[in-house]
Amino acid sequence: MALGVSLLVPPAPAAAHNQLTGSDPRDGARIATAPARIELRFLAKPDPATTKVTVTGPDNVAAAGGAPTFSGTRVSVPFQAGRAGLYIVGYQLQSSDGHPVSGEVRFTLTSGTPADPSASVSGTPSAPASAAPAAPTPTGSAGAAEPTAARDSDRSPWLWAGLGALALLAAGAATLAFRRRQTR
Repeated sequence: MALGVSLLVPPAPAAAHNQLTGSDPRDGARIATAPARIELRFLAKPDPATTKVTVTGPDNVAAAGGAPTFSGTRVSVPFQAGRAGLYIVGYQLQSSDGHPVSGEVRFTLTSGTPADPSASVSGTPSAPASAAPAAPTPTGSAGAAEPTAARDSDRSPWLWAGLGALALLAAGAATLAFRRRQTR
């Protein structure tokens, strides 16, 4: 009986490890108009004491216009746009279980003064990326896929937990059917 009840209750996802679920601008976006703020969305509420956000633009120039602000699972940083080119938003935080989480979001600002093509921007010293500007994207397309991507990544842990519960339920049913055949 306990086995049957435990198979019907899906396991809770491991919420100890935090992760990025979305951003505005989204990773890889090409935007013509600079946003006033950059927003990062996480699976769990980040701790302001252990969260660091950096914004770097073309020629490795700092582009954060102030300290990050926190609202639930969202972290916002004022954006101080410079030249056209690649911008890298780096983040570091600590999950509730103590494990560090870090990553980056990259987007390209297509308007403004073109960046020096000989300059490079790098999230790590071994991986330089060219900061050359690109052609503007059609209006409205930069963030069009973001809401769907954020919703899909928010559901991902629950989807896997539900599929795991269904697999356990199917295995339990097959075991019971096998046992019944053997006792006849």
